Amino acid sequence: MSKETVLTAPAPDLVDSRVAELAQGPTWLKWIQIAGLVYLLLVAVSLIGGGFKLAAGDHARELFAFASNPVAGLVVGTVATALIQSSSTVTSIIVGLVAGGLPVGIAIPMVMGANIGTTITNTIVSLGHVRRGEEFRRAFSAATIHDFFNILCVLIFLPLEIMFGLLERLGGWASSYLVGAESLSMKGLNFIKPIVKPPVEFIKTALAGLPVELSGGIMIALGVLAIFVVITFIGKLLKSIMVGRAKQILHSAVGHGPLSGIASGTVVTVLVQSSSTTTSLVVPLAGSGVFSLRQVYPFTLGANIGTCITALLAATAITGPNAVFALQIALVHLFYNVLGVVVIYSVPFLRELPIKGAEKLADVAVGNKLVALAYIGGIFFLVPFLLIGLSNWMLG
Repeated sequence: MSKETVLTAPAPDLVDSRVAELAQGPTWLKWIQIAGLVYLLLVAVSLIGGGFKLAAGDHARELFAFASNPVAGLVVGTVATALIQSSSTVTSIIVGLVAGGLPVGIAIPMVMGANIGTTITNTIVSLGHVRRGEEFRRAFSAATIHDFFNILCVLIFLPLEIMFGLLERLGGWASSYLVGAESLSMKGLNFIKPIVKPPVEFIKTALAGLPVELSGGIMIALGVLAIFVVITFIGKLLKSIMVGRAKQILHSAVGHGPLSGIASGTVVTVLVQSSSTTTSLVVPLAGSGVFSLRQVYPFTLGANIGTCITALLAATAITGPNAVFALQIALVHLFYNVLGVVVIYSVPFLRELPIKGAEKLADVAVGNKLVALAYIGGIFFLVPFLLIGLSNWMLG
C-alpha cells in the first residue's frame, strides 16, 4: 500500500503551487472548493472499494495474506503513514480497502500503525531547534511524547486485540447498531450513493475493455491518487481559513488543564483536518517555553481523537453489503484513540511513562544530535522491518 501510494503521488511542487493559488481566493470560494474536495474524497474511497473488488474478486483474504500477521499489518500502517506524513490519507485508503473486502481484523493493526507513523512530522519539525540546546530539549520532548504515547497504546491494545478481538467486537457492535438493523441499514445514507455512483461507473465503463484485474488495479491507483491530492488540498485550504482561529483556541485552552487541552486538541485537529499540523503547532511553542511538556501532552492526545473524522467521513461513501465493515473500521479508529486516552491518561503510572520517555530521549539527543536522526530512521523505518523479520521467523 505504501509503495503504491508513493508511486502515484503527484509532484509536491505542482500540488503546493496549485494549493497556493487556491488559497488566495475569498473565504466563501474556499468553502465551495472544500465542499468539492469532500465530494472527491467520497468518490475516491468508492473507487478504491470498487477497484479492490474487481482486482481481488473472491480472493481478498489471499491477496492480503502478507498482512495477516498483526505485526506486519502494524508495520504497513506505520511505514505508509511515515512516508506520506498523513494518517488521514492512510486511514481513508484503509476504509476503501475494507469496503472492497479487506478483513477488518487485518485492517485494525494498520490503523494502529498509522497512529505511530503520523508522529514523524512533528518530530522533524522539532529538529528546527537543534542548534539551541535547551530549546531543542523542550521541542524534541514535546514532539516525541506523541510517539511514546502511541507506541504505549499499541503495546496495550494490540495484544488485547490479538487475544480477545476487543476493538473489532466493539466496532462491530457500534456499526451494527448504527446501520445493521433493517430499519437503520445503509438505506438511510443512500443519498450518498446517487451522487458518488456516476463518476465511479463512468471510470469503470471506460476501463471495461481491459482485463478485470488490471482495471481494478487502475481504479485503486486512481482512488489513492485522488485521496492524496484531496487531503493535501483540503488541509491547506482549511489551514488558510482556520489556522488563525486554531491558534486562538490553542493559546486559550492548552494551559487550562488536561480536559481543556484534550478538547482543544480535538477541535483544532477537526478544524485543520491534520493531526500532524495540530501537534506541529505546539512544538515551537514548547521549544520557546510558552507551554510546558505536561501542558502539551493532553493537547496531542486530543489530536489523536480529532484525526478520526476523516475516516468516518470516508465511510459514509460506502454502500452495499460491505458498508457496515467500512463504518466498523472507522469506528475502531475512533474507539482505539478514545480508549487509549482514557486508559493511559487516567492511570498515573501509565500517564507518566510517555513523559519520562520523552524527557530521557531529549536529554540524550541534546548531548548527541545524531541520536535524533537515528531515532527518526529507527523508530519509523528500521525497527518496523526488523519486527516483520522477527515475527515471520517466530511464526515460521
